[in-house]
Amino acid sequence: MIVVDRPEALVVGHAVRTSNAEEMDPARAKLPALWRRAGAPGAFAHVPGRIDENLYAVLTDYESDHHGAYTQIVGVAVRSIPRLPDGMVAVRVPGVPALRLEARGPMPGALIESWQQLWKHTESGGTPPRAFTTDLEVHHPEGVDLYIAVFPPMG
Repeated sequence: MIVVDRPEALVVGHAVRTSNAEEMDPARAKLPALWRRAGAPGAFAHVPGRIDENLYAVLTDYESDHHGAYTQIVGVAVRSIPRLPDGMVAVRVPGVPALRLEARGPMPGALIESWQQLWKHTESGGTPPRAFTTDLEVHHPEGVDLYIAVFPPMG
């Protein structure tokens, strides 16, 4: 894991409120349906100003740490926030120092493995510590790049 300066992004998409505990229970998991909706052909065709063909997942509004509830928005990056299509939300992902991880290989296994690595880093008191503000996944043909907000080093 390396620390990079994550650029600001604007993402328009669909949102759910969930927790990792809920996602471990197939009867309560909300993310599979969110991702099916986002992955449907033409799901974001009516969103103007897209900057690329990638899907973006924004994890934000953390209740506490990785054990608490959070909001996940899955959508597309845009140049400016348009008039929102029905049922969609917009979120500004701030540019901040972030841990960068790359998930490569069969999905979703490679992505789950990256998150498990991150949780171990968090629980072991790894530095830099996670900020639990706004995190970003960029899903592209080669895999997923994760940008996890961290507290900047004290200088």
